[in-house]
Amino acid sequence: MPRSALPGTLLALGVLLAGVAVAFLFGRFPVSLADVARVLWAQLGGPPSGLPQAVEAVVWQVRTPRVVAAVAVGAALSVAGAAFQGLFRNPLVSPDILGASAGAALGAVLGIYFSLGLLGIQAAAFVGGLLAVALVYALGGMVRGGEAVLTLLLTGIVIGALLGAGIGLMKYLADPYDQLPAMTFWLLGSLSRTSGADLLPLLAPVVAGTAVLLALRWKMNVMSLPDEEARALGAPTTLLRVAIVAAATLVTSASVATAGIVGWVGLVVPHLARFLVGPSFARLLPATALLGGGFVLFIDTLARTMAPVEVPLGVLTAVVGTPFFIGLLRSSQRGARRDWS
Repeated sequence: MPRSALPGTLLALGVLLAGVAVAFLFGRFPVSLADVARVLWAQLGGPPSGLPQAVEAVVWQVRTPRVVAAVAVGAALSVAGAAFQGLFRNPLVSPDILGASAGAALGAVLGIYFSLGLLGIQAAAFVGGLLAVALVYALGGMVRGGEAVLTLLLTGIVIGALLGAGIGLMKYLADPYDQLPAMTFWLLGSLSRTSGADLLPLLAPVVAGTAVLLALRWKMNVMSLPDEEARALGAPTTLLRVAIVAAATLVTSASVATAGIVGWVGLVVPHLARFLVGPSFARLLPATALLGGGFVLFIDTLARTMAPVEVPLGVLTAVVGTPFFIGLLRSSQRGARRDWS
């Protein structure tokens, strides 16, 4: 790793570790760092912690699954955002640009409407995200001529709007006393109901998709170039584009299926990581994953401690992301676009 990238990567790792510590220590039930270490060590095969059962339950059964889920969701959305921004050569692109988030949201809303239960809702959200991107890719491939990336981008926007209309229709038809509040709560994003049983359905696709993106990180630098230049360098642009989109969609759908709609993470965090380590994907993707996990940890801790009731994640990420997005728009108007090469 180049020397210039090492401080930024270490800073991103420090943010993640600080986020983990804060998430374990703070909450309705305060726990000391020593108690957290004793409980975790006991669960990993060490001697019994000797602490009250309530402390062990809070650390192991409540906060540990939530911390792991927050890290996975933050890393997944951030890595997907970095991949999409490079692939579409646009600093304002986020992971839901191809309809993954909207498809997952529609799947979850349908699951709530038909009372499928928590596991069924998560499965419907996951499948909905994958089907939405598959539809975008199929329709985009039917359009001949023109720039392939731009066609895919515009198709994703159109399909996303259509899926949004479907979500609105289901909310209109839902029971206003039971189903509608559940839909609204889920769409705003939250990790409050995360348990150990939710980790495997989340971690398996997130790890698989992130591994694919990390394996392609060197070739993603080439894909940031115009298609003609990338093909001149010998890159199989169509195959690589499908692989990158599929992997990024996989991690996005898994994250949305678990946490609901958590916006802005995939837009904000890649820019912060790019500022720390530069635009090369070999350095950018690991730093983005670390920084994204820490970012969502801090936001989630704030969401469950700042008010008597838990604040939805989507609300807080929007508070952070909106001014950042405005700053990006002003920067782009001044011609200060990042160099994606």
